[in-house]
Amino acid sequence: MMQTCYLNQYKAFLLDIDGVLVHDGEPIPGAAAAVERLQRSGPVLLFTNNSTRTRDTIAARLQRSGFPVEPEMVMTSAQIAACYLHETVGLCNLWPLGEEGLTAELCLAGHRLASPGEAAWVVVGMDRQITYAKLADALCALHTGARLLATNNDATFPSPSGLQPGAGAIVGALAGMGYPPDVIVGKPSPIAYRIALDKIGHSPEEILMIGDRLETDILGANCAGTDSALLLSGVSSRADITKLGIIPTLIAPDLAALVRGEGSLCS
Repeated sequence: MMQTCYLNQYKAFLLDIDGVLVHDGEPIPGAAAAVERLQRSGPVLLFTNNSTRTRDTIAARLQRSGFPVEPEMVMTSAQIAACYLHETVGLCNLWPLGEEGLTAELCLAGHRLASPGEAAWVVVGMDRQITYAKLADALCALHTGARLLATNNDATFPSPSGLQPGAGAIVGALAGMGYPPDVIVGKPSPIAYRIALDKIGHSPEEILMIGDRLETDILGANCAGTDSALLLSGVSSRADITKLGIIPTLIAPDLAALVRGEGSLCS
């Protein structure tokens, strides 16, 4: 058992959303109050690989569930993709393969939508309306010289009916046609953590990453030099720690338990 004051050593917090704040679309008991408690200790940034919704949409959905969240507190993999391209190549012609949140964030950053034959980059995220025609358009763009950026490579995501194919399934389809991604920007990529740390304005040792997936949230945090807390309210289990060899700093049943000090240090 750890003491609640253990969290006082941190000045800022990165939080995943699915499996940390909500599960199957429903708020996890005590999570909203826990976020408010963390906000009294420092800034909170919600840090998600989900590219399907805009920051405004995500914040509005969480607000309706009682979370004290504003759009500027949310960072998605679509936003990270837009930032990365702006930093590395400037504003460019893109062909997005994903849902509304991806296209909206790319356009909000000033990037231009283009036809497959004129795109400099194909930007791929999860797309629950994927079709053969969309894959053919992506192939056309890549065959004519476009580079491929993946918002993330998550194989699956949880749903009320069980695991569903994630963005990694679409990335895999493009790789199967001979075009693996040139860059993957979402967690656990160092790109994602660098951009998140720049936004939250604190050094790695001052930040705690709180998530439910060892291979994204915790691995990325460990590589970025931030402490991490694995919550057992989502995907990964205690057994997965040994299986994957990815060790969090802390482990707790859920976010409410973490802020109450009902967690433990991992050795």
